[in-house]
Amino acid sequence: MLARRRNRELGCPLSRINLVAWHAVNTKRIDTRPWAKTDNGVIVVDKPQGWTSHDVVGKIRSLAKNRRVGHAGTLDPMATGVLVVGIGRGTKLLQYIVDAPKEYVATVRLGVATSTEDAEGEVTLAPGCGGVDADHLARVVERFVGDIQQVPSAVSAIKVDGKRAYARVRAGETVELAARPITIHSIFVLGYEPQFHRDSERPNEAPVPVMDVTIAVRCGAGTYIRALGRDIAHALGTVGHLTALRRTSVGGFSSAQARTPTQLEGETISAGALAVTTLADAAAKVLPVRLIDENESAELGYGRSIDPSDTPGVVAAIGGDGELVALVNNQSERAQVRARPVLVVMPR
Repeated sequence: MLARRRNRELGCPLSRINLVAWHAVNTKRIDTRPWAKTDNGVIVVDKPQGWTSHDVVGKIRSLAKNRRVGHAGTLDPMATGVLVVGIGRGTKLLQYIVDAPKEYVATVRLGVATSTEDAEGEVTLAPGCGGVDADHLARVVERFVGDIQQVPSAVSAIKVDGKRAYARVRAGETVELAARPITIHSIFVLGYEPQFHRDSERPNEAPVPVMDVTIAVRCGAGTYIRALGRDIAHALGTVGHLTALRRTSVGGFSSAQARTPTQLEGETISAGALAVTTLADAAAKVLPVRLIDENESAELGYGRSIDPSDTPGVVAAIGGDGELVALVNNQSERAQVRARPVLVVMPR
């Protein structure tokens, strides 16, 4: 009735479109959350166990009051640790952050295999593992350092004929993925401890002796730590799966600066806004930095090239005001090398 009266007073013909428009304007929900919107930035989240990476993105969207949020590199629900999240223009940096070296601490249980190669899957084989010789373990682990070929876990997000591998596995299909080149920069054995595996479905059977080996891994993009644990176990003559996984760093982003979603919510309420890393500081954690003057900032802002960088590859171009202007890469242009923008963060 109010909408009809308003239309008559304004001399507007009553229509369904008018009613929908009036309803949209007059029923807009008021945001009463006691903190400000965050437009741009990057934040390091300490992902809790049991959360999906998408759960984290949803939480940051709420705290930032911004729908434009993404993450750099999925962590499985079982895993914890560093998940780098981009907000607003920060999402443009994620493709470069995801390529940065990563560090993990993982516990591999030798003697038991599961359907997912981690603790969330069903036990498929449990021959046990009576013991490990420290010197032999060190030699086997060393074999995986360097540029190697790795067959990813079948329960992964890799697409096979347009469908995720894990979806095919859950549908009962047998998935065989091709080996992929990866780089393992280092692996260190932090310790090992004998344990016993008990089959919950066969409580009357004697427990099987197993061995939990904890390793620290530094690796390149595309490495599956579950698959690495599986392959190390196979090289030791047994089977294995991950019982724990924590990502401790991505490029220059470390667990020391990470906050859990609960901590971030409390800090946001107290400070009145979500505290984030600036785009310039975030870029500097994964890329070389080049300082540029005002004229170069203007040229890059218009999408034009500038004099070449001293460093090859993608470089973060930061203006005199400390703001990230663009990411540039040296390219041949009319018989000369110029630094061309591959991403303009601050367009003119």
